[in-house]
Amino acid sequence: MKKYKAFAKVNIFLKITGKRGDYHEILSRFVKLNNLYDALEFVKKEQTDAKANEFKIIGDFSCTTEQNTIYKAYFALKEATESRKLEELMQSYAIKVSKNIPAFAGLGGGSSDAATYLKMCNGVLDLGLSLNELAKIGLKVGADVPFFIYGYESANVSGIGEVVEEFHEAPLDIETYTPKVEISTPKVYTTYRESFYNPIDGFQAEELKKRNSVEILNSMTPSEANDLFEPALYAYPQLKNHYKEGYFFSGSGSSFFKLTEKREKCNG
Repeated sequence: MKKYKAFAKVNIFLKITGKRGDYHEILSRFVKLNNLYDALEFVKKEQTDAKANEFKIIGDFSCTTEQNTIYKAYFALKEATESRKLEELMQSYAIKVSKNIPAFAGLGGGSSDAATYLKMCNGVLDLGLSLNELAKIGLKVGADVPFFIYGYESANVSGIGEVVEEFHEAPLDIETYTPKVEISTPKVYTTYRESFYNPIDGFQAEELKKRNSVEILNSMTPSEANDLFEPALYAYPQLKNHYKEGYFFSGSGSSFFKLTEKREKCNG
């Protein structure tokens, strides 16, 4: 079977706009990284295996199968569709993931894998679900999943991740680097809520939504662009050793990114 690409993303900016119960509401510009992706494919199981009918993920993961976002996406899809074909598919096939996106990095690898898996199943099994329906299912797995369902190059993402509005701008060349610092997103958000809570107002949010990514990065510091940068530094002081001038912080980290200059082709 064919391989499917699960692309990474960066957050050009990430601002907190308020709280909704235990969740933080955000406004963020997500930009897809076309040069960084995991590859997913269905592979036939060996039926001689005593556990052949169990859900199986093949790949380099530090979590258990039950904690994996793909496994959670499977159960969310099964609950939403009650599809017998889906169960039969995962009894006969394993999902193989070739990991390239670092984990605990703020690049959305787990969310992108889950979204890609949902779209794979929808296509292979002819489930007939719309992108909106898939996004609703994906939101049960993780707040960033809907963005990857829609597949936009650039989008304003708000609420707790469920509102995804395509943003039209010129393609961006972005380079990333990820220090070997595993960051817990819940810990960073808790630190923000306890020590840094200062949501932006609706006027500031509307203004940010209209500005293109290059303009935002040229006019903001890393701390101004991402409300989680200072909380992450506070919770993980070793991050300071990895910060480089000119780079911005993606999501809750630990990845940094910057725009790169496009090289002009020589006509000579």
